Amino acid sequence: MPASCAICGKTGSFGNTITTRGEPKRKGGFGLKVTGINRRRWQPNLHKQRVIVNGAKRRLRICARCIKSDTVQ
Repeated sequence: MPASCAICGKTGSFGNTITTRGEPKRKGGFGLKVTGINRRRWQPNLHKQRVIVNGAKRRLRICARCIKSDTVQ
């Protein structure tokens, strides 16, 4: 089962978390030093919802944005 919204097709995205040390220059320090970079993934906020599709009730994985915008019934 893919981690994607059944309505809008939203999937996860990739990025980095950057760990730093030191005091920023704007606060009077010598600047921030990067001590580590880790790959990570952001997942969509999916919920299982019962939806009427072609007259039949089906349980789909739908993102929170589609639920809030009343795209689904």
